[in-house]
Parts: sequence; structure tokens; C-alpha cells
Amino acid sequence: MPAPRRITVVQPSITDWARRAFEVRTRWPKGNHSIGIPTWFYGHEPPNAFASHIAKYFANATREDGLLARSNAGVVFLPGAAGTVQEIFDNATPNYYESRGEPTPMVLVDREHWTERLPTWPLLRALARERPMEARIALVDRIEEAPEALKRLSD
Repeated sequence: MPAPRRITVVQPSITDWARRAFEVRTRWPKGNHSIGIPTWFYGHEPPNAFASHIAKYFANATREDGLLARSNAGVVFLPGAAGTVQEIFDNATPNYYESRGEPTPMVLVDREHWTERLPTWPLLRALARERPMEARIALVDRIEEAPEALKRLSD
């Protein structure tokens, strides 16, 4: 009899995240004006600790479309679940059709996550093949690689 499969679910600590964020705010207290727009529906997602203003949308799809439409320098997608997959393809669709102009850079972080756990990357690559967006997508292993990938995709 084969050994049972184990699934490990990692839940980030919101307490640790908030503590670190407020340590940064204490260290550099003179931030600029910005707006954080968390999702009303998902209560487990805290607002951005660096935001000077907070807004809420009741419809998540409206929020995501508005944020992605303004992210013309590119978007970095960290490992997530259904909502993040939706956001990837919400961004990929206008890139595919070029409905907002030139495709914007997309960087997916964590190769194993996006190729094995939630194999979004193979579908994104297939959609991009032989289209202008093909040169605007990247998959990296670590978040530290994302800035260089964004720069490369923007050139």
C-alpha cells in the first residue's frame, strides 16, 4: 500500500507581517501619499500598512480591473491561490488582445508554485506564444529576481 500523500498548507502570519511593516514605518516615518485598496470580501487580508489612505471596493473584480489597468510598469505575482490566478489572467487578457496598448510586463515568482502546485505558467506561456506579450512575461524563483526581470521585460 502506498504511503498517504501529505499536503502542507503554509499560512503567512499577519501578525509577523504587520510587525515588520510597522518597524519599517517607524524607521522611515516620512512616507509619501498612497492609497491601499484591500478587498472587502476577504477579511483575512489586511490593508497595506504603508498606505496613507484606504479605500474599499465591494466587488473584487472591479477592484482588480482598476488596479491592473493602472499597473502599466508591470505586475509581480507572488504565490497565491484562486484570487491570484484570476488576477494573472485578468492581466493577461488585455495583454493578449493589446486592448490597453502595448502589453505590460508580468513576473510570476516561485517556479515550483506556478508550474507544479498551480500550473498557471504553462497556460500563460501558451497564450503568449508568437504574440507581443511573449516578450513581456517571466518566471523567476525568488522575489529578489523580480526587479531585474521587470527591467529586462520593459527594455
